[in-house]
Amino acid sequence: MAELKTGLKGRAEVAVTHENTAAVMGSGALEVFATPAMVALMEKAALESVQPYLEEGQGTVGTRLEISHLAATPVGMTVRAESELIEVDRRKLSFIVTAWAGDEKIGEGTHQRFIVNNESFLAKAQAKRK
Repeated sequence: MAELKTGLKGRAEVAVTHENTAAVMGSGALEVFATPAMVALMEKAALESVQPYLEEGQGTVGTRLEISHLAATPVGMTVRAESELIEVDRRKLSFIVTAWAGDEKIGEGTHQRFIVNNESFLAKAQAKRK
């Protein structure tokens, strides 16, 4: 695996549409950007920032997320999530994550991911069906 170093940054964006509102996703009743959608965007920013540094057959899985959703964002705006890798402890990766709508910070928190071997991880998950 190429060396993962603190300071590595990631970014992901999504347009706020009817489909990713709280009303549709079931996390609320209003037509505003849903907290679960913000969570997924934050995870995507972190995931994509480290994937190029992993060995073939490796991936990361989210294991912890502690966030605050600070402000509502209406349909029609774009939300961007940013991540910064702040700690590498063997297979455990820790990030600071933020979400923005224009210049307004709408979310912030911390996120942890673990590096896994994709094949063995999926095999272990599939074994639960038996």
